[in-house]
Amino acid sequence: MSNFKKEIIEWIKTIVISFILAMIITTFIRPTLVKGYSMYPTLEENDYLLINRMAYRSDEPQRGDIVVFKSHIPGDDGKEKDLVKRVIGISGDKIEIVNGIVYVNNEELIEDYINGDYTEGYVNVVVPDGYVFVLGDNRPNSMDSRHDSVGFVSMDEVVGKVFIRLYPFNKIQLIK
Repeated sequence: MSNFKKEIIEWIKTIVISFILAMIITTFIRPTLVKGYSMYPTLEENDYLLINRMAYRSDEPQRGDIVVFKSHIPGDDGKEKDLVKRVIGISGDKIEIVNGIVYVNNEELIEDYINGDYTEGYVNVVVPDGYVFVLGDNRPNSMDSRHDSVGFVSMDEVVGKVFIRLYPFNKIQLIK
């Protein structure tokens, strides 16, 4: 076999293996870019994140998880926006927001990760089965479960759990 044919076969192998690896990786992981400041100070605009798309295939979400989900809010391009928020309540949890304080199952939620110390609005709900209640960390500037346009988030709409910030490089970290 000529060198040219060997080189062509090697190129084809490399392309096929690369394609297979890309398909496997994108099945489990999805990148996303943060748009807006609703998760400040935890995440900032233009942070580049990786999402574990398989996180909730066998496990349930936990309070405190940061998730990406499909919203019904149209973006600038007319498509429904993906939102990044923190899970505050899971199926069956009673969520109350009274006088700026968030309560989960009648216990005050200690939130050292939020911007400020006050959560606007009045909420008194129980999270239905198959749904989560989410809030942004920047409560004054977050479209989240407190608003009718978002409301409870169906687990069918959750794209995955954020697990790493890749950019900016000086802030690379695992997200818990």
